[in-house]
Amino acid sequence: MTKRARSFDAAAALYGANRPGYPPALFDAVEELAGRRLAGARVADVGAGTGIATALLRERGAEVLAVEPGDGMAAEFRRANPGIPVVRGDGDRLPLAGAAFDFLTYAQAWHWTDAARSVPEARRVLRPGGALALWWNDLDTGVPWIAEQDERLRAFFGVSGLPTRESLGGLDVTAREVRWSRRIPLAMHLANTASHSAFLLLGEERTRAFLDAEHARLAALFPDGTVEESYVVTLNVAVM
Repeated sequence: MTKRARSFDAAAALYGANRPGYPPALFDAVEELAGRRLAGARVADVGAGTGIATALLRERGAEVLAVEPGDGMAAEFRRANPGIPVVRGDGDRLPLAGAAFDFLTYAQAWHWTDAARSVPEARRVLRPGGALALWWNDLDTGVPWIAEQDERLRAFFGVSGLPTRESLGGLDVTAREVRWSRRIPLAMHLANTASHSAFLLLGEERTRAFLDAEHARLAALFPDGTVEESYVVTLNVAVM
């Protein structure tokens, strides 16, 4: 798992340039389920990567600190977000003071933790009544072309090739789904696909062969070269 998680370091710029962001409705839902606003709250964003979620949390008015274990990702974070502090560490060993934060957030990162360690760490660093918010941004397989691509990916990698969501560690969570979409160039969609850990570990030759075949298929579906990626964000919030 560590090797897969750290695979992003060598592709941090690719990740930062092509991965999707998050819609305002997601942060509205975080506030609703947590019972408090992000504005003025002290937030630690763990597994922050290049800062896609961290920057949006700051835009909501949060006093945000990033936690990131990877060298390459932390370097790209600092380049893209010079005004946001980032410390090195991971969710299993948070380099944070106890009872110091109102929110602890994980955007696409909780599944890289060991819940037996990360849950007690969350309880330690959150203030009483603080909220742990976990979310994953997934392409919506209810859309036919996305479902077909997902089937090709699963066939290409096999069951073990795609990351799984780990346990929520017995947390009492409230769940919410948020749907949104973005229109992007086909090349950006393929670069987004290539930024996932399964491809980063696969190697350039096999990755290029898969992406070239996808380009041919999708170019026929989207002759103007613009793809609409539809997403479902799965949010889980636990108030401690």
